[in-house]
Amino acid sequence: MLRKVVFLWRTLIGGLALLGALTLLGIVLAIRQGFGAREAPPAWEAFLAKRIYRLSIPAEERYRQNPFPPTPEWIRQGMEHYADHCAQCHANNGSGQTEMGKNLYPRPPDMRKEETQRLTDGELYYIIHNGIRLTGMPAWGEEGHDAESWKLVLFLRHLPKLTREEEVQMEKLNPKGPKERQEEEEEERFLEGEEKSSP
Repeated sequence: MLRKVVFLWRTLIGGLALLGALTLLGIVLAIRQGFGAREAPPAWEAFLAKRIYRLSIPAEERYRQNPFPPTPEWIRQGMEHYADHCAQCHANNGSGQTEMGKNLYPRPPDMRKEETQRLTDGELYYIIHNGIRLTGMPAWGEEGHDAESWKLVLFLRHLPKLTREEEVQMEKLNPKGPKERQEEEEEERFLEGEEKSSP
């Protein structure tokens, strides 16, 4: 019995020492490489960051059920909210291929792919509602029950089936800067002038 206890303690201490050495090595390598957002991180860093974050989501949050059923109306409301609040980084189609998204680290994930789609509704809600520290993902929604974030979860589930017509609808809802608004106004004035001049 004593031998088993000694063996377990040695195994535990050896495992902790190995983990500590790997952590120290990772820190040294990260410092040598730098922490800029332009360079893609080494695979080990991305792997560890994702695993650590998933482990940080409390179990009771992970298995929460979405109180909103996936009706067309709730999905549409999620789509409208996404187009106005999320598409700047994540793109209307969920690819993450935007000017903002390409310059963030970690890069926004392609939310149509399995890595995101296999997250539970509770995990997606937790990420939207609480954000992710040391990334570009802020915490959204109000304290307590947050209906908008749950509707966003419904829309994220819909992203792999997004139609071109829906993307066009979303483009109209995307926030516009002063330059884009001015171009739209000029285009409208031009089109109105064409209509007035046509017999």
